[in-house]
Amino acid sequence: MNLLIVRNNSNSQAIDASLLLATYLGTQGIGYAIFDSSDLEGLDPNPLASQQLARGVDLAVVLGGDGTILRTARAIGASGVPILGINFGRLGFLANESDDGVVAIVAAALAGETVSERRSNLRVDIVCEGEADPWASSDADGPFGISPHERVSAWFDEEEDAGVGLSAEDAPGHTFFALNEAAVTRGANGRIIDFSLSISDVPIADMRGDGLVVATATGSTAYALSVGGPLVAPGFNGLIAVPIAPHSLRARAMLTSENDVVEMDLSQNAAGREATLFIDGDMAKLPSPIKHMYVRRGAEPTTLLRYKGENFYEYASSAFF
Repeated sequence: MNLLIVRNNSNSQAIDASLLLATYLGTQGIGYAIFDSSDLEGLDPNPLASQQLARGVDLAVVLGGDGTILRTARAIGASGVPILGINFGRLGFLANESDDGVVAIVAAALAGETVSERRSNLRVDIVCEGEADPWASSDADGPFGISPHERVSAWFDEEEDAGVGLSAEDAPGHTFFALNEAAVTRGANGRIIDFSLSISDVPIADMRGDGLVVATATGSTAYALSVGGPLVAPGFNGLIAVPIAPHSLRARAMLTSENDVVEMDLSQNAAGREATLFIDGDMAKLPSPIKHMYVRRGAEPTTLLRYKGENFYEYASSAFF
């Protein structure tokens, strides 16, 4: 048994709790490694955390709020390691309350006395200006004899033997994991951006505004909610696409099916209208302006453990109403 402990190192209570938990695990002969949340800042993988995951981790215990859980989920990625969040932050929508103490909560998880929630996450692929985009084509059948949506889906599903000629060179070079959302917003110059939205290769609308949020059900209570998106129960496996401050009376949030691909096309955006990508609130550093963003559900869900299964609607009503 081996645990990964991630603590919010700006919170003294979380630090104290990590030391208490380490003492308990030591008495039980359970291996562990402790990381500060600051170690997992940014979108680049932490090499030490990656090494720890490669050696094998059975459970990730997060001592902090939702931000620390999002960083931990990104570090874990598609490895399938369950996350037990214990709230030492503010909102703590994804975490368990700490009232019963970290030792009791972790002991319950180790004994299998928690409830698993399998949360959909996002795979976000970015094609920048000057980079080849194998899916973009004015031809309805695409450049490879199949539609761009079919090609995106095949590549995301790693169906390299599906007869569509896929290869590593075909894939975009900038891939990100998100548990909450991917957001493309206007940049530092504050000018609105022009983009088009498509879902599964079907054009939806040409838009002008502050950008677009593509969220999971988990992220529906975060940025997507603040820009007018719906509250969505955690079991929903589709995507939520919400325009940000659109210059239109007709633009609305859209919920997709679980296998849809959401595409944001910024190829016609003027050079002076900067667009910035944020992944779960962290800014992505890209080599050139964004040309296309492709978002779909990740191949492996993120597992959150609930110590006491509070109803989503009860929590939502107390937090937002």
